Amino acid sequence: MRRDRAFKPVVEAIGPPTLRRRPAPVDQRFSALVSSITSQLLATSAAATIHSRVVEACGGQVSVASILSAGPDALRAAGLNRTKAEAMVQLARDVKEQRVDLSRHGRMSDHQVLLDVSAVRGIGPWTAHMYLIFTLARPDVWPVGDYGVRAGWTALHGLDEIVTEKQLRELGDPFNGVRTTAAWYCWQALHLARASK
Repeated sequence: MRRDRAFKPVVEAIGPPTLRRRPAPVDQRFSALVSSITSQLLATSAAATIHSRVVEACGGQVSVASILSAGPDALRAAGLNRTKAEAMVQLARDVKEQRVDLSRHGRMSDHQVLLDVSAVRGIGPWTAHMYLIFTLARPDVWPVGDYGVRAGWTALHGLDEIVTEKQLRELGDPFNGVRTTAAWYCWQALHLARASK
C-alpha cells in the first residue's frame, strides 16, 4: 500500500497474504511441478479436474516412478495434451537421472531455478514462476506472463485495456523484493472484480 495506493482496497478486503513462508520439502517438489504443468493455460476448475485424473492415472500418488509407469498415453487419456504429457514424462526422466536435482533448488537463485526447470522440454517460464512462488516460497517473483496477474493489475488501476507483459515488467519495479506478494494481491483483485459482476 505504501508503494502503490491502488492496492489499498484489496489489501483491506483480503488481509495478509496466505502464501507459503517456507520451501516445500524436497519430496513434494516433483508433484508440485507436475501440478503446475497441468495448470498451464487452463482455468482453475478445469486444471483441478484434469489433475485429479492425472493422480488417478498414477495410482493415487504422483511421483517420478508413477509418472514413468503411467507413460504419455495414460496421461493424455487423463485429459492432458501431448505437450504436457510429454513434459511430465521428460521431467520424471530428468529428475531420475539427476539432470534436474530438486534437492538443490533451495540453494539456487530464482534465475538458476528458472533455467533448470525450463530446460525440460515443454516447461516454460510460467510453470517455473508458479513453482518458485508456491513451492519454493520465493518472495520476489513477478510472473508477468500470467493472465490473472495482468488482469488483476488492470482492474486495480482502472485501466481500459489489459496491461501488456512488457508494461507490467516495468510497473513491478517499485515492488522489488516483494513482487510475489504484489502478484498475489493482483490475483485477489481479479477474484474480487469477478465476484462483483
